[in-house]
Amino acid sequence: MTAASAAAAAYIVAGLLFVLSLAGLSRHETAKTGNAYGIAGMAIALAATIGLAARSLEAAAVGLIVVAMAAGGAIGLWRARRVEMTGMPELIAVLHSFVGLAAVLVGWNGYLSVERAGAAQTEVPAGLLGIHSAEVVIGVFIGAVTFTGSIVAFLKLSARIKSSPLMLPGRNWLNVGVLVAFAALTVAFVLSPNLGVLAVVTVLALALGWHLVASIGGGDMPVVVSMLNSYSGWAAAASGFLLDNDLLIITGALVGSSGAYLSWIMCRAMNRSFLSVIAGGFGTEGSTAAGTADGEHTEISPEEAADLLRTARSVVITPGYGMAVAHAQYPVAELTRQLTDKGVQVRFGIHPVAGRLPGHMNVLLAEAKVPYDVVLEMDEINDDFAGTDVVLVIGANDTVNPAALEDPGSPIAGMPVLQVWEAEHVVVFKRSMNTGYAGVQNPLFFRDNTRMLFGDARERVEDIIKAL
Repeated sequence: MTAASAAAAAYIVAGLLFVLSLAGLSRHETAKTGNAYGIAGMAIALAATIGLAARSLEAAAVGLIVVAMAAGGAIGLWRARRVEMTGMPELIAVLHSFVGLAAVLVGWNGYLSVERAGAAQTEVPAGLLGIHSAEVVIGVFIGAVTFTGSIVAFLKLSARIKSSPLMLPGRNWLNVGVLVAFAALTVAFVLSPNLGVLAVVTVLALALGWHLVASIGGGDMPVVVSMLNSYSGWAAAASGFLLDNDLLIITGALVGSSGAYLSWIMCRAMNRSFLSVIAGGFGTEGSTAAGTADGEHTEISPEEAADLLRTARSVVITPGYGMAVAHAQYPVAELTRQLTDKGVQVRFGIHPVAGRLPGHMNVLLAEAKVPYDVVLEMDEINDDFAGTDVVLVIGANDTVNPAALEDPGSPIAGMPVLQVWEAEHVVVFKRSMNTGYAGVQNPLFFRDNTRMLFGDARERVEDIIKAL
């Protein structure tokens, strides 16, 4: 068996492992196994690629590749061990930016090694040079958009810049103008490849990526994360075409298509179209004070909340990003165990966009060893709220806002939400009466059956456990 055929066989195995990885990651019970499949597939892919490349590279070049991989792996392990679950969304955004930057560098290298060097000095047939040029400019464009878009997403998610959308005059026309210019420049580059055109495409793409995400409000950030995931996949696939690497094309297509499908799921969960998100989503800096609220709220103490839970038969917990910030998943898991031991039915209701990352709450609860079978999606739990005695809203805000269904003028009108207000009692854990990440006031806080429990969510849950 030749080295090329051995590498091709390894790529097939790695591709199958990646498919199995996606299948495993789609369910709580098989997520760890799916992750293991992905690690195994990537290890095989790297070994096959380096082994194939080593036959045509000098020993020094192979050594540099190994050193770069070791350095990158060490940094990745270091950051993965240090990052907290609340920091996962911004970490993932940064990782997406690396993929985009890699695609830009691969594209520029493709131009320098083929078009700049001249087709006569390369292995690219003259008849296919135009296709190669198109691959270069498209790969650079997608990668550059992904790079700067991911950087802006990181800055927003980490609160280094405001989460409110950038509202430039004619912002949608600016985006359309850049896309039209890109199409024209692509034709020009294919007809006559030159450094100036590629540089202009790169600058335009960097600006478009920055403006696209800067124009999206905080309330749409979960969609942005999955959208950038899709972009990074297509950027990787474009790099695969340039590098003539079939596995990179397959992997990029898997990531790109799954990210696009996840974005569609997120948009459906928010009753928004993908184009409306790109055009600039809702979301301003959440700072509405209690004095501007449209009603009076009623507070409750941890001891009173414990009394409600002690006499309840059915309890539903709806977590949000506030639970992640307070690291309250562990006492919440302990509260679940204690109530279950007392014969109370405890379940969790998870909104598809709870937190700032798809699946954020599911991972937190799994980390705290909450049984998978009591963690239900919104569609599975919404019809049960009317028969629920007590709902604990821990750190959630926009995903339990009745204005989405009752106020046509609300910025989140039409967004499917957890209908917690239908329960007999609702206890909302919040630090203050400020609005949520989308900057929309929540009339749930002023309903007759709602009680507000202020303070750090972890401390308040621990107080309830002591009272029980």
